[in-house]
Amino acid sequence: MSGRALLRRGFTHGSDLDYDADKHDSSKYINDPIHGYINLDEQVLQIIDTPQFQRLRHLKQMGSSYFVFPGASHNRFEHCVGTSYLASEVVKGFALRQPELGIDERDSRCVTLAGLCHDLGHGPFSHVFDNEFIPRACPGMTWSHEEGSEMMLHHTIDENHIDIDEGDIKFIKQLIRGSSQPVGDEKMFLFDIVANKRNGVDVDKFDYIQRDCYNVGVNSSYDFQRLMLNSRVINDEVCYNAKEAFNLTEMFHTRYSLHKRVYSHRAAKAIEFMIVDALLIADPVLQISQSVTNPHKYQLLTDEIVRDIERSPEPELSEARDILARIHARDIYKFVDEFILPADLASIANSACINEATIVGYRSDNDDFAERDVLIDFSLIHYGMRKDNPVDRISFYSKYNTAEKFPISSSLISLCVPEKYEERIIRIFTRTPSKRKQIQGAARRLMEELSSRIVASSSSSSSAHITPNRGLTLPNNLSLSPAKRRRLDFDM
Repeated sequence: MSGRALLRRGFTHGSDLDYDADKHDSSKYINDPIHGYINLDEQVLQIIDTPQFQRLRHLKQMGSSYFVFPGASHNRFEHCVGTSYLASEVVKGFALRQPELGIDERDSRCVTLAGLCHDLGHGPFSHVFDNEFIPRACPGMTWSHEEGSEMMLHHTIDENHIDIDEGDIKFIKQLIRGSSQPVGDEKMFLFDIVANKRNGVDVDKFDYIQRDCYNVGVNSSYDFQRLMLNSRVINDEVCYNAKEAFNLTEMFHTRYSLHKRVYSHRAAKAIEFMIVDALLIADPVLQISQSVTNPHKYQLLTDEIVRDIERSPEPELSEARDILARIHARDIYKFVDEFILPADLASIANSACINEATIVGYRSDNDDFAERDVLIDFSLIHYGMRKDNPVDRISFYSKYNTAEKFPISSSLISLCVPEKYEERIIRIFTRTPSKRKQIQGAARRLMEELSSRIVASSSSSSSAHITPNRGLTLPNNLSLSPAKRRRLDFDM
């Protein structure tokens, strides 16, 4: 090979290692457990080698799930690096297979950096921060981690004097935000790569589904590499070979399964409630919520905030420290009951109909629990497009005609597909485990009353009714054993 060594990896020549004695190679390679060796070029390294990006090493990808799944110790750092790599590979693949698309260096650079920076704005314990803590700490504030990512992108560029054109920064932010409508003169198909708003098939999902499955020990039955190989751009949209229709169905099913089995695990949700309680108590002292508008403060906000609370001698944080101590002792809040709502009863899945006060209102004469004892979680789990089948929104092509795109009906993919693609779930928890049986009884009486009212007032022939899950019914003689204490007995 006389001075030139090639290491084939991936599906484009852009993955080759090129050794040239006359040219300095400033790139680096890391060995990722999901994607193998990843090349980090200079434009990526100038973002990665900053305090703002390195902060992602201290944010658990799966938040409170780590307290339930010990393998879920991976962080936002490696997910962002993996997403950036896949984004780069997809663009290179299109440029190689379809040169007529006119993909230029700017397109490739901006899509790669969008993948790298798309999660820069996540807060402590990932979605716990923006979905649970911020709405309660700052009622009325509409803030998301995507907004945080845009703020931190600007902060990273400014603080580290990174030379990026303003137009490119705007384009990167648009790619992170995603769009299903044309954006200026930009190539529309590029918006399908990192944050696909048309149908949800993007490299962000490719990476986090595979990475999360790998780390928690859940088998993944779809192959994202086949999707990348069997894709092409038709009429400014990323389309997939018709033979990948079932593979795509499996991808969305795997996403649903992860939400059902892992992300919304009962114990993980109970611990999430505890973390949020601790953060809310600490917020007036540590001013955690105010950091979302201050990039200098937000840069320092990571999962380590709970350690800061534990180390603090402030008397105002005593209650927060006690809550965190309960997590370490596994004395966590307890799951009480769950109700999966029929579509006809979806209207009651809100805090106006079901809240702590309404459940307390259905206490029996001997019950003594209070509003403070009750916690309510409203969940919406779906395949990625709410009530719609996301595969119905994907365009396909035939190997016999790669210039024409078309949809494929679910009935032509498999008859064993869901009839519904979303479910609304109401789950009840308690801060006081000894009150579980009382709260369950009151919650079931409330749900029975609400469903009866809706059925009675419905003009249709609906017979929707909530039937309690007998498998969750707590026994009348339920007793709580004292906390288990492990001890070593050295007596012979």
